[in-house]
Amino acid sequence: MFSKLMEQFEAASAVYANANGITRDPDWFLLKLIEEAGEVTQAANRLSGRSRAKGMGEAERRQLLADETADLLGHVLLFARHHSLDLEEAIARKWRFDPRKVTADP
Repeated sequence: MFSKLMEQFEAASAVYANANGITRDPDWFLLKLIEEAGEVTQAANRLSGRSRAKGMGEAERRQLLADETADLLGHVLLFARHHSLDLEEAIARKWRFDPRKVTADP
């Protein structure tokens, strides 16, 4: 389920890294994950009124939170891919459902 998505994020990340001269060493994957978690926190605080809105309306703040959450998800998948983690197995073990058996909504 996640392997194709991991490869798509990897391809996009590799293009970005090459275009910007970024070396993605082993530490980079963890550091980017932490950075993105901070950005999600900042966007959530902005949406909830715990931080300055910086002139953004609610719709813009919601979009920012969605964008930052997408970045975080991407970096979770990049981190898992880098470490060859089996997320499907881990989800089944930790969350007690098999994500490979989840069907899409009609």
